[in-house]
Amino acid sequence: MPDVIMPRFGSNSGQPTTRRDGIAKVTGTATFAADNQPDRMLHAVYAPATIARGRVTALDTEAALAHPGVVAVYTPWNRPPLAGDPDAKPFMFAFRFEALQSDEVRYSNQPVAFVVAESLEAATEGARLLKPQYEAQPARVGLDGNEPFKPKGDAPFGLPRDFEHGDVAAGHAAADQALDATYETAENYHNAMESHCLVAEWKDGKLELDIPTQAVVLTRGAYAYYFGIAPGDITIRSPYLGGGFGSKAIANGPQILAIMAARELGRPVKLMFRRDQMFGPTGHRGATRQRIRIGIDGDARMTVLDHESLATTSSFDDFIEPAAYASQGLYNAGALRSAFEAVRVDTGTPGPVRAPGEASGSAALESAMDEMAEKAGIDPLDFRLRNYAETEPGTGKPYSSKALRECYAEGAKRFGWEGRPLEPRRMQDADGKLVGWGMGTALFGAPMFAAEARATLLPDGTGLIETAAADMGQGAWTALAQIGAYALGLPLDRVEFRSGHSDLPDGGVAGGSGHTATAGGALHAAGGDAVAKLAGIASADPDSPLFGTGNTGVVARDGWLVAEEDDSRRDSFADIIARNGGAAVVGTGKAARPPEDAARHAMYSHGAVFAEVKVDPELFQVRVTRMVGAFAAGRIINPRLAESQLMGGMIWGISFALHEEALFDKRTGRIVNGDFAGYHIPVNADVTGLEVLTVHEDDPYVNPIGVKGVGEIGISGSVGAIANAIWHATGTRVRRFPIRIEDLLAGA
Repeated sequence: MPDVIMPRFGSNSGQPTTRRDGIAKVTGTATFAADNQPDRMLHAVYAPATIARGRVTALDTEAALAHPGVVAVYTPWNRPPLAGDPDAKPFMFAFRFEALQSDEVRYSNQPVAFVVAESLEAATEGARLLKPQYEAQPARVGLDGNEPFKPKGDAPFGLPRDFEHGDVAAGHAAADQALDATYETAENYHNAMESHCLVAEWKDGKLELDIPTQAVVLTRGAYAYYFGIAPGDITIRSPYLGGGFGSKAIANGPQILAIMAARELGRPVKLMFRRDQMFGPTGHRGATRQRIRIGIDGDARMTVLDHESLATTSSFDDFIEPAAYASQGLYNAGALRSAFEAVRVDTGTPGPVRAPGEASGSAALESAMDEMAEKAGIDPLDFRLRNYAETEPGTGKPYSSKALRECYAEGAKRFGWEGRPLEPRRMQDADGKLVGWGMGTALFGAPMFAAEARATLLPDGTGLIETAAADMGQGAWTALAQIGAYALGLPLDRVEFRSGHSDLPDGGVAGGSGHTATAGGALHAAGGDAVAKLAGIASADPDSPLFGTGNTGVVARDGWLVAEEDDSRRDSFADIIARNGGAAVVGTGKAARPPEDAARHAMYSHGAVFAEVKVDPELFQVRVTRMVGAFAAGRIINPRLAESQLMGGMIWGISFALHEEALFDKRTGRIVNGDFAGYHIPVNADVTGLEVLTVHEDDPYVNPIGVKGVGEIGISGSVGAIANAIWHATGTRVRRFPIRIEDLLAGA
């Protein structure tokens, strides 16, 4: 059993430290990718398709090139060759994309030309002058009208496979009561504060990229493939990201075109997507239609949980929103089934969006759980507790840790759930608003990837820790520095943390809520290695007070090595190094979860979300007035940052439940609300009374530092809680998201 780090004297871990990069960001001194301005830099703009399906028949390149600032125009007919095929998928984190390899138009907003100019204004005007002409075909949008297909293969990234545990038919037959309900979720598009961008420069055949990426080292392989160079000949700088959420781990066509143009023109090229261009080649959450069937016996215990999901994917690739997975790991049903189908539509390929599968799947599942509780005539929380899983449903594996009961109890107590009336439309506020309370269970896996790190004890007794981590706003700079400082036995202010550069040890992928466990595990190992080496030096030094202790007989505390059995025997880092030649002591570490650990235990973060809504009884405007989320996610490295991440997920839950939806013109296939005027997201006025609780949880199996993830679990459970609260307030059950005023009016 691996040891779990626990706070100790002088520990940085577990403290609510403020963000180390906060001052740089709020004062504007933080340099994001698009802030870089190398000499002789050119600006690039891609011309987006204005049809959703067909082919480009003409582009007025002469008009564009006649603009005095335009330097080059690339089209499907003159684009220089790439070493790698954009329609190949050479890596796990790779999609097929459009890089002017043909005149085919696969979706609205894909690049059909690429303009490079001396200024952004000239490039923009040059793209406008192209005036593309098309041969259009009828667009395919939405979940209806196209033949569904079944995903095939060995379930690679983005391709879910069916699961079935137990006798599903028998479970249906044995039910005393049953629910058969269908739920729909809309397409959601990536819209991080920082849009996709890069600055590309070639120097002596080697590529330098300033680019926001969630996988600083890993993505070098993709660029190396497309340009026929070695990954080691690529330098990626990505110290700051203005949000990623899954979209910035995968290369896209316009970025490849910008790198190509920089090589062809021999000058640096900068590309930054406009906001409307984010609705196309950067990934999105596909729409779903989910059928959930639940059967219960006379004691309201589930005999079957049967979850089918139909999702949209692109016409040319296969990422399918894995919504039905949400029913696999949570409730103790006698039989379980998750099944998947998809339809091809004329959009860009969907991709991972914060809590892929769990966000959309839990929205349906937690609504269905509420409906089943209503049928049974029992409280929704009581229904979930009756069907609480003590081991992972289907597999029977024990959980590495599970404090969900405590989350239910703490969240319900803080929210004031006790005494909630079972029937809807029983509560009003002083202004006559209908009041409703709802809840949902939160679940997200606790993955861990592979990473490396380096930790150095310097001659002056300070430390340097290094790993190519990605901080996309979640606070990795701070939390990872805390882990590294803890491992070195140094105060945080005596440790320098370097990350966000591909020349550093590979910090793995910032995704799946696994980055702190992954990069943090490597830093913990590297720090321990450096301390062990220093202890070995001290124990072999006759002039050291620690002579003869051995490198396992001491601990690192506040810049000192201290004998475990005699606190008076101690030696400072700086003195040990000075007596032994003055050379820095370097430790290295790796982190990866052994396959046997995952085989023995089910590993998840858990939580419970409680929501209050108020609804105008005449206009049916909905306001989320209170939310309480209680979460158990292993060891919390930084409570302040964890709370921020969990709040962010809950706010995204509000957005999913009430706001976000890409609307398509069915005649053209174009998105009609591709901006922040029409694509609605919550603002401060939409978020009031938000409270997060973290429930203590020790997990000795999940990884050596006992860390799970908090980035995505906040969405899971929140959407269903809001939907259930709306039903409790109004008596109208809406089974499509986002929930609209017209849906409530129709049910009134």
